[in-house]
Amino acid sequence: MSIFGLIEYREASPEVRAVYDDIMATRKTDWVNNFWKAIAHDPVLLKRTWEDIKQIMAPGALDPLIKEMIYVAVSVTNQCDYCILSHSAGARKAGMTDAMFKELMSVVGMANESNRLVAGYQVEIDERFKAASAPPPNHDKVLTR
Repeated sequence: MSIFGLIEYREASPEVRAVYDDIMATRKTDWVNNFWKAIAHDPVLLKRTWEDIKQIMAPGALDPLIKEMIYVAVSVTNQCDYCILSHSAGARKAGMTDAMFKELMSVVGMANESNRLVAGYQVEIDERFKAASAPPPNHDKVLTR
């Protein structure tokens, strides 16, 4: 159970209802999930978090499936059961298959293991990796076009 409980639509202030309405309209659904109902006790946090997620998860250079799968991967690493399930549902809705989920879990597991090994061994970063990951020359001009 949530620490403060959940604020249902019928109990919500007009300020919270406005955010709930936007969530339902944006997601083309008739319900608001518990995450939003739990943080609705702080209407400023609710509005800010929804606006940020709405912007970040909107269509962009990464397609919706990739964004949801990234969310799943981070949620697995952070051990957030709620987020794992909610974003797995979003990823499945966007086209994630069982095979994709299994492969994602393999990548997450391997990344976490190798990250811990690198941290434990204090591995120095290869100069080639630094050079290869640097932005290309004039990247700022490309981004503003």
